[in-house]
Amino acid sequence: MLVHICCSVDSHYFITELQKLYPNERIIGYFYDPNIHPYSEFLLRFKDVKRSCKKLGVDVICGEYEYEEWLKGTKGLEDEPEKGKRCSYCFEFRVGNSAKAAIELGCKKITTTLLMSPKKDFTQLENALNNAIKGTNLESVAVDLRKNGGTQRQFELAKNDKLYHQNYCGCIYGLIKQRKDEEVIDELCEPLGAQIQPSSIRYRLKLYKRVRKFEKSGTKFDLIRQKILNYRLRFARVKFEQNVIPSYFLFYSHFRLKSSKFNIEKQSDFININKDDIKIITLSKFNLLGGFKYKNTIDIIFNPPKLKKELKLRKRLTGSHFNLSPIIVIDEIRSGKYIVEANTQIFPSSIETVIKI
Repeated sequence: MLVHICCSVDSHYFITELQKLYPNERIIGYFYDPNIHPYSEFLLRFKDVKRSCKKLGVDVICGEYEYEEWLKGTKGLEDEPEKGKRCSYCFEFRVGNSAKAAIELGCKKITTTLLMSPKKDFTQLENALNNAIKGTNLESVAVDLRKNGGTQRQFELAKNDKLYHQNYCGCIYGLIKQRKDEEVIDELCEPLGAQIQPSSIRYRLKLYKRVRKFEKSGTKFDLIRQKILNYRLRFARVKFEQNVIPSYFLFYSHFRLKSSKFNIEKQSDFININKDDIKIITLSKFNLLGGFKYKNTIDIIFNPPKLKKELKLRKRLTGSHFNLSPIIVIDEIRSGKYIVEANTQIFPSSIETVIKI
């Protein structure tokens, strides 16, 4: 039996119950979800599906990430509600292509873990399975395991096995609708460099990499959730004598004013500007205090230090890791007219962390 898998939370319980219902059936997992956006989220979910399937003793195959092909069929369906026509198309696309894989693999039956999701329409999924097997020798398995407390047991099992529980279905349309009242959609924001920022997909990828490492080594651990003050730099630049110059803004550099104009009278390696409490530091001073070896400011932008080291430097300059004063790095501080333009966001956030126990 080929089981199309959407995510580990839905598949873990679903496959566990399938193994009981079909004890003599060899189950092959097939992760085929080109609807998931962005690609980093696709990878995150697949890695956790692999982890789940390993626990269950099930082989899993990752299908192609055919995002552009999937996207073509959504034209005109962008504003459809959950369980609407876009979802029907999405199910038909994913289950239909999964059926082709099932035939290639010599499977006799096909089903989908989407049947386990309480947010999906069971009839839509049943229709997608029935349409997928038309003209083939495949048998569709549309078993409803949500009933009689199944959904509750599903979430309990996922929590006990510390699976990754995503907070949106997967597609960009659903994500935007779900977060329409939020100013920051983390899944659609990444810094230019490779710095891992709290609650980002890169953060979650690193977190669950540690989870897998602990499981492999037999280390006892737990996942805990905590509230933090999060930060995102949406736009920022520095102008010197009307020309934009390379600049790097440290994490937690928060601005009250969208634009600040000021003059610097003399050269220095560190200047404190009273307007918006801006602090400007030269590249050489930044390297000295942080123990870095950056050649220029552009080098920092594309290869930023780890956030922990950056916050340590902030503490050296301000006395606190979480001081919100803007700290800006430029190659050199020259006398003349400066303009700093920035748009930043400070917001409460909830993140998971892993701890040894």
